Amino acid sequence: MSQVFLVRHGETEWNVQRRIQGHSDSPLTQSGIDQAKQVAARLKNEGITHIIASDLGRTQQTAKLIAEACGCEVIADPRLRELNMGVLEKRQIHTLTAEEESWRKSLLNGAEDGRIPEGESLAELESRMRAALESTLDLPEGSKVLLVSHGIALGCLIGSVLGLPAYAERRLRLRNCSLSVLEYQESPWLADGWVVETAGDTTHLSLPALDEVQR
Repeated sequence: MSQVFLVRHGETEWNVQRRIQGHSDSPLTQSGIDQAKQVAARLKNEGITHIIASDLGRTQQTAKLIAEACGCEVIADPRLRELNMGVLEKRQIHTLTAEEESWRKSLLNGAEDGRIPEGESLAELESRMRAALESTLDLPEGSKVLLVSHGIALGCLIGSVLGLPAYAERRLRLRNCSLSVLEYQESPWLADGWVVETAGDTTHLSLPALDEVQR
């Protein structure tokens, strides 16, 4: 059985501003740094052997704080990047036109052909995220891997493991520095291969999530 932990990056300045990030970037806030330290404390005794993170700054910053606690190096993998949000990147949500908001909503509401102009489809996102997950099986037996990635990207990956199409309605909330766990196993009670053990756990975090505060 192989176990892979999934962590979304900590809160960023653009999360607070409700600004679309995608492949663009902004640093962690102090709250985001605190979140990363709290999930690091949660993972410290899990025996993590490999930490692989998106090459974007917010995930690298989160991963390095976790690596300090776990005694691992951080490996950068661009396949773990967030969905490319095309022409909407760096924009604040409240500034979008009705047409632009319809592009964004198409990625959340189950539109099979949803895509932001100059951006990436959810099927393309799923393909690279799944490839990154499958590559962990090539690591030495007994490895415990942590993947540090992004909200839409991790939601798409977990949905893929559950057998959902990449474009399925987005209904899994993965808050900043939430923890999910996947296992690769053979069981008499579950389908062989990857299964979801835990999704979106935030019990290690001490403060309310940003989306709770901003309601």
